[in-house]
Amino acid sequence: MRPIPLTALFTLTLAVGTSVQAASLKDVAPYPEAEKGFTRQVIHLPQQADESAFKLEVMAGKQLQVDCNRQHLGGSLEEKTLQGWGYSYYRLEKVMGPASTLMACPDNTRKEAFVPVVGDGFMLRYNSKLPVVVYVPDGVQVRYRIWSASAEVKHATVE
Repeated sequence: MRPIPLTALFTLTLAVGTSVQAASLKDVAPYPEAEKGFTRQVIHLPQQADESAFKLEVMAGKQLQVDCNRQHLGGSLEEKTLQGWGYSYYRLEKVMGPASTLMACPDNTRKEAFVPVVGDGFMLRYNSKLPVVVYVPDGVQVRYRIWSASAEVKHATVE
């Protein structure tokens, strides 16, 4: 049996790596179904040339009636590992609040708005090769923002 040329092995590795992105969640790995009282929400990120220059901000929250005060919910996004696979997934166990500032607001300021959960673990490493799987309590929406580093690098001053 002849050994596989290194270029063929590299091409095969690239093909496998890119096919994971296009596959459905159940084809990637056996992520557990959402437990009763939770939903499983998935983010598929676009591939970037230099993914180390990007971060993913997960924004979990609820649509609530708010007034002119600043509102937020509390909670922590915990990273878990899919046993036997080594892939990460995330779980927001409990959402607390809402909490808000206590300014007196005019009567006509009430509106419906997205109120985010504020806490630890919501800024994640960018990785387009695997889906970002998030388990949240029923009624919580998962939104996200992609952050990127500026190409401009500045120097600090010596003072």
